[in-house]
Amino acid sequence: MSVIAEEAVRGGEAVFKEINADDDDQQPTEMESLCMSCYQNGTTRLLLTKIPFFREIIISSFACPHCNFNNTEIQSAGRIQDQGVCYTLSVRSKEDMNREVVKADSATVRIPELDFEIPAYTQKGSLSTIEGLIDRAVAGLEQDQPLRKATAPEVSLKIDEFIEKLKNLKDVEIPFTLVIDDPSGNSFVENPLVPQKDEALTVTNYWRTRQQDAQLGIQAQEEDAEVEEKPSSDIESMRNEVLKFNTNCPECNAPASTNMKLVQIPHFKEVIIMATNCDTCGHRTNEVKSGGATEDLGTKITLHLTDPSDMSRDLLKSETCSIIIPELEFELGMAVLGGKFTTLEGLLKDIKELIVEKNPFTCGDSSTPDRKMKLQQFGQKIEKIMAGEMDAHIILDDPAGNSYLQNVYAPDPDPEMKVERYERSYEQNDDLGLNDMRTEGYQEQSAER
Repeated sequence: MSVIAEEAVRGGEAVFKEINADDDDQQPTEMESLCMSCYQNGTTRLLLTKIPFFREIIISSFACPHCNFNNTEIQSAGRIQDQGVCYTLSVRSKEDMNREVVKADSATVRIPELDFEIPAYTQKGSLSTIEGLIDRAVAGLEQDQPLRKATAPEVSLKIDEFIEKLKNLKDVEIPFTLVIDDPSGNSFVENPLVPQKDEALTVTNYWRTRQQDAQLGIQAQEEDAEVEEKPSSDIESMRNEVLKFNTNCPECNAPASTNMKLVQIPHFKEVIIMATNCDTCGHRTNEVKSGGATEDLGTKITLHLTDPSDMSRDLLKSETCSIIIPELEFELGMAVLGGKFTTLEGLLKDIKELIVEKNPFTCGDSSTPDRKMKLQQFGQKIEKIMAGEMDAHIILDDPAGNSYLQNVYAPDPDPEMKVERYERSYEQNDDLGLNDMRTEGYQEQSAER
């Protein structure tokens, strides 16, 4: 599929079209293919589409007119994300069973209360609901039950009991937990409360292990790779130099270039700014990484917006920073939007684009008039905040202490900005990977083992 996409990009044709309920030209491609049930010819329909957050996907549907066998699946046609993602959902009502879910091939699905797990690569990717995931699991367990009843009656009886437990989950008489862990980062669970935070849903991004990279087909770096230490004079020269290296565009996967530079932010610290420009599709992106270590204390910055000129304040949002707007009952968790070095206006524009314009469940059959209205009202409130027509507070909460908001009164205190330093909780240290980090005494511990 990547070859087709590259040829289409060169020819100016959009193979992966944006989902649009009013787009009559977006028709699936039909082809004749073999039915794996009766070995007669059936029909496969392929739809190449593009969902925001998930990049490009391929939706396929097979139907056999001879034995009525049918099958649907979804495959990711985009690149593997930089980080894996884990969604933990507390299912409390029947409404939660209707949440839409994108499950990639590489995703593992778990229900801890039943000690139940669907391992990665045992099912094809799917675009479904939570109820659909459970129905699919039940169908898989029921598939070989007639054979088990004849050869292993005791095993068959236990599986029947477990199938009944799975079916009872759909009534949600007792709340349960659904965990979807995807190292590729291409799975997704719907938040029906957007733009508000979903208290029942926890999203965690993490760095993959070497084993997970190998399972995804990513070549791991050599463990014994030697890194030459540069003289201090070379490091100083790098501070004034823009480094350039080749990469692939995150949108069209065509060859692109990324520029990287060390920048010193006044009254703060040194950061690394990376910018990627794609000449093929025109996509442009920038990302900021902290050039220093995790601070001893977390930082919480609260700014009261009193004038439109506040929109021009410089802002550094690290990957570990959460954004809160109390007046909108809005909270954006860690890792969302990545690291950014921009202005306050630029950050609000990115939030509006992410929540309103690029929300994957506001188009097609997933969209409802009520949801569209809520998102439109949220976008209008963001516009009012940027225009200075609405009183609001912006809170940057960074447990790693690597985020920054410009003080226009520096070096004097800013009367509208409050900066708090706080001790991180155990959970915050765990999210940052600090609980398992040992920097002293590890040699003695290794000798004891």
